[in-house]
Amino acid sequence: MPATASITAPSPWHRGEIEMQTAAGVAERMRDVGARVVRSFMPEQHRQFFAQLPFIVAGTVDANGDAWAAFLTGRPGFLRSPDATTLSVEHTRDPLDPADAGLEDGASVGLLGIELHTRRRNRVNGVIHRDNAAGGRAFDVAVEQSFGNCPQYIQLRDYAFVHDASSPSSSTPIALDARSPRVRAMIERADTFFVASYFDREDGHRQVDVSHRGGKAGFVRVSDDGALTIPDFAGNLFFNTLGNIAVNGRAGLVFADFETGDVLQLTGDARVLPESPETAAFQGAERLWRFVPRRIVLREDALALRWTFRREGWSPNALMTGDWSQAAQRMKAAALADAWRPYRVSRIVDESDAIRSFWLEPADGAGIVPHAAGQHLPVRVTLPGETKPLVRTYTLSVGPADGAVRISVKREGSVSAHLHDALKVGDIIEARQAAGSFTIDPFEARPAVMLAAGVGITPMLAMLRHVVYEGLRKRRVRPVWLIASARTIASRAFAAEIDALAQSAGGAVRVIRVLSDPRGAQFERDYDVSGRIDMDLLTSFLPFNDYDFYLCGPGAFMQSLYDGLRAFNIADTRIHAEAFGPASLVRTPDRGVDIKPMRPPATEAVPVRFAKSGRDAQWQPASGTLLELAEACSVETESNCRGGTCGTCRTRIVSGAVSYASEPAFHVDDNEALICCARPAADTDAPLRLDL
Repeated sequence: MPATASITAPSPWHRGEIEMQTAAGVAERMRDVGARVVRSFMPEQHRQFFAQLPFIVAGTVDANGDAWAAFLTGRPGFLRSPDATTLSVEHTRDPLDPADAGLEDGASVGLLGIELHTRRRNRVNGVIHRDNAAGGRAFDVAVEQSFGNCPQYIQLRDYAFVHDASSPSSSTPIALDARSPRVRAMIERADTFFVASYFDREDGHRQVDVSHRGGKAGFVRVSDDGALTIPDFAGNLFFNTLGNIAVNGRAGLVFADFETGDVLQLTGDARVLPESPETAAFQGAERLWRFVPRRIVLREDALALRWTFRREGWSPNALMTGDWSQAAQRMKAAALADAWRPYRVSRIVDESDAIRSFWLEPADGAGIVPHAAGQHLPVRVTLPGETKPLVRTYTLSVGPADGAVRISVKREGSVSAHLHDALKVGDIIEARQAAGSFTIDPFEARPAVMLAAGVGITPMLAMLRHVVYEGLRKRRVRPVWLIASARTIASRAFAAEIDALAQSAGGAVRVIRVLSDPRGAQFERDYDVSGRIDMDLLTSFLPFNDYDFYLCGPGAFMQSLYDGLRAFNIADTRIHAEAFGPASLVRTPDRGVDIKPMRPPATEAVPVRFAKSGRDAQWQPASGTLLELAEACSVETESNCRGGTCGTCRTRIVSGAVSYASEPAFHVDDNEALICCARPAADTDAPLRLDL
């Protein structure tokens, strides 16, 4: 063969796996990964690994086509690999194990080697070959696929043998109903289970897989009808199990009571739930799947092993996920997204000499709907001596995975001063669902440069928390430069929290601390640069490759940096900014970008109907904005920034259209208006009717 010739290896993925990878947007990447990591032989490291195991999990299929998962146990050495394409298993057959029917000569089998005390695991799929002359005490597996698995979601447990592993259990299997309290109790306290599934190829050959699943105790929900709902967390993106389920649907689950040796085996039908609204409510879940058992077998004292949970045994990745109680609370809260809800102040923390954080928890029995990192929380407060509440928006300084509400407020203005001076732990304030489009994609490969001045650090902190959380969950933290300025060391907020995040990110996050007045601070210990954030500072640290820039701070600060970045040919679409109050960024669109023109504003009188209040008004050019018209007509409205940046005044347009002098920073749909900066449009014959 010529030296330049190449052979393209066939894909190790079948159509179900490819279907799931495509839905996740990783099919092209996994095509290359599969060619590298899925082998037709066992590497030496895997051969040594299996030889030291005290148990292995097997996935089998019985004569009825039902999948089963089971534990095969033995003293280390009961598994050995005489060559790279063979795994020999010394195992006495157990007719009381429903999975045993799938261990016949010529049957396809999936095997998972896993060490709970080290979090290592490797997989082997192949075909069983038995020497009947050996009395059924052993079998070989001819390896078809061998690959490693990531260690996520494995809880650390130490094992010990309590009786002879070479003899099968003598306990009589107990057939149970899916709604049995014993079944429910064993599943709902489990933090680990194993699932077997399979796929029959077009040529008739069967491929069986068995996989580990882990999470917080109770991560598997049992419905009243006995069906199981299971979150699928971030993994290696192989989708072996869900790929099988997508095209076949038969699966087998096994749960172990690691303290008693009891084993619960289920076989039934599974399906992926790609569009379930509960997915977003269950923290860390990327999709859900449902399993409906048809047969359930409990085998008491079936295992020769017992496991002890280590004190530090929880998987960090498992602890980053949610639970079904939290998910139910979030679903309840989602139904209240547009309502003003009572929140109780649970903690107050001074972050700097001018910024104070208020930790809030719902006081109405509903949960917290996850926000997008960088969004702000509308808060409604009635000041002493006033009858009408005022609405203000404060950026949430936590990420969506934190499962908490924290606003960090700088003392400036009457409402923020009231919060600083009057609000105490235990007090109630009202808040609505978070809003805003100043957000970040934590999975983008392009590095992010966050530029913050003063209290502008609050959305950046939320974004940084989100990027680090998702990066640790996905095992790749998006690179971030955080350049934050404050006037003095006393006015700088969240220094310790930011340092801890940067440290946990393993070098992916670099922080540059800027003080304009460094008196009393020590260089390098307390700050890295004296002065202000400007283009000279940026060019001294950044090589100006391909970045996304995020700006937040006073209007002049952001405009200066925006103009400087545009002068460096940074695309407008790469610069994201959050403005406070009526200030807005004056942008220059990228060359060649098709800008949607604004509707022409009305120059003559326009009748306006406030539909909810049943009031009619005549808008004149001298009337100002639609908000000012509503206020003049005593129509109940809510507003805050009066500049189109916060979205508080967003109102549904029943008919007609509106116009703006310039594009608002807060995006709304065509059937909505930001009445604080909107006027009637001239190019419509329909009367303007607003849902006020």
